[in-house]
Amino acid sequence: MVAKIKIGKSIRGILHYNEQKVSEGEANLILASGFAVDIDKMNFENKVQRFKHLTELKPSVKTNALHISLNFEATEKIDNTKMQQIAIRYMELLGFGEQPFLVYRHDDVAHQHIHIATTSIQRDGKSINLHNIGRDISEPARKLIEKDFNLVVAESKKYKPHSAIKQVNPDIISYGRIPTKRAISNVVNAVVENYKFTSIAELNAILKQFNVVADRGAEETDMFQKKGLQYSIVDKEGNKLGVPIKASSFYGKPTLRSLEKKFDKNNENRKPYKQDLIGRIDSVLNKFYYVTESTLLSELDRQGINLVFRRNEQGFRFGATFIDNVNKTVFNGSDLGKRYSAKSINDIIGDDRLKPGFQFSKAKQSDIPHDLPAPNTTAHLIAPNYLENLLGKTRDDFAPFFVSKKKKRKGITR
Repeated sequence: MVAKIKIGKSIRGILHYNEQKVSEGEANLILASGFAVDIDKMNFENKVQRFKHLTELKPSVKTNALHISLNFEATEKIDNTKMQQIAIRYMELLGFGEQPFLVYRHDDVAHQHIHIATTSIQRDGKSINLHNIGRDISEPARKLIEKDFNLVVAESKKYKPHSAIKQVNPDIISYGRIPTKRAISNVVNAVVENYKFTSIAELNAILKQFNVVADRGAEETDMFQKKGLQYSIVDKEGNKLGVPIKASSFYGKPTLRSLEKKFDKNNENRKPYKQDLIGRIDSVLNKFYYVTESTLLSELDRQGINLVFRRNEQGFRFGATFIDNVNKTVFNGSDLGKRYSAKSINDIIGDDRLKPGFQFSKAKQSDIPHDLPAPNTTAHLIAPNYLENLLGKTRDDFAPFFVSKKKKRKGITR
């Protein structure tokens, strides 16, 4: 289980987001703790007023609204009763057991999860301390809940590494603007909340996995100059479909200005995951001296990594971006190191060299340095320039070469 806590200033905004999901058929209110009225008898204003009554007891505390999500491994199937029990136990461990809170079960992404809305202002007017609540209180709580409820442990190998965000179906545009906006919103909100990206280009590398793209427009347009941003659905070839939707019209306001505030923070937050990503990339690269692009992408995908190439009009790969769907980070290859740049990756991809009449030399076991892994099979092929590096020789136009033995000079003593 993964717990995420967002602290804000508007309980109304949090409730509006969840209630909108309910009205769209993508969520259900499954628990109302600390409310005297039955769930089915409460309207939106009833819910807002319950929290407003508390927040007005201490108006000096502006940041008093909590939006919590508890996310479960994609293969887990948990019924509403167990979800309620988990939510109650978590809130007790968090120190919010006596606070009113609403629990919504969402069905807008591939994995099961719930959203909890509450406030930090108590009945006596005192405020619950929220400093480091995620690290110091929530983390130990979720680990205890994993054990008590027999859930898949977030750090375990059983936890599914691939992103559980649902792809947008490009055909949805035929059904009108509202389904399109809802589908884009689900993807954008999930990506912005969970992934650590440091530029619009990196954001788009992630979004395109789910058939969505963020667009600033051409540099000479007013939208670009005024830092506008809009989102569109794209097909498998990256072509935009339907009418683009302004960022400001989505819940959470994923505008360029708000995203830019995340860039520096995300740059720091992704650093602890850099070496883990490099290690998993190396586990793939070390298998091959030479590999086709499709095989490389497939092997990385098995590690929860999506490698995206940037290409010019001729199809040449000039940039590489690694999306880590395990730790929800994204890095340009050059940021990881020289070995992971597009230039280095191009050197091991054989697609362009696999032409009729081109011959590769088979690797001899004696030619393989001890610090490199042996080929998986004797049929592994090595490009001629790689053999040159091994033997320390050069040649022109791949012509055969011979290593001549030095003749001993007679009559000379040393």
